[in-house]
Amino acid sequence: MDQTLSKFQPVALSLLRFITGLLLFQYGVAKLLKFPPDSPFAKVQLMSLYGAAGSIELILGGLLILGLFTRPVAFILSGEMAFAYFISHFPKSFFPVINNGTAAIAFCFTCLYLVTSGGGPISLDALMRKKG
Repeated sequence: MDQTLSKFQPVALSLLRFITGLLLFQYGVAKLLKFPPDSPFAKVQLMSLYGAAGSIELILGGLLILGLFTRPVAFILSGEMAFAYFISHFPKSFFPVINNGTAAIAFCFTCLYLVTSGGGPISLDALMRKKG
């Protein structure tokens, strides 16, 4: 069974990168473009800490979707998620289930994994490697 499933690992890596980028991108859209309008982030000011986070999530989330500069982008996003956790969530409670920091932790470590593994075979990084 391990051999059967391990054949899909490269494609699963690309899918993990794409979905992680898409989820982070949606936070950027909610914070900066105010969509959907009933989002809890719809009142975020552009020139604020949340606005800066939204800019990072929108731009770098988009790059992660494409698989372009995956390792440095994922490194920055991993740091941003760690920062978000300790600035926004951790002061509310030690326990992530209480402070609503579970997503920030999951994003942090998923991005940290992408730093070490790259974007996978279905990415612009892989396409550029083939051409170069």
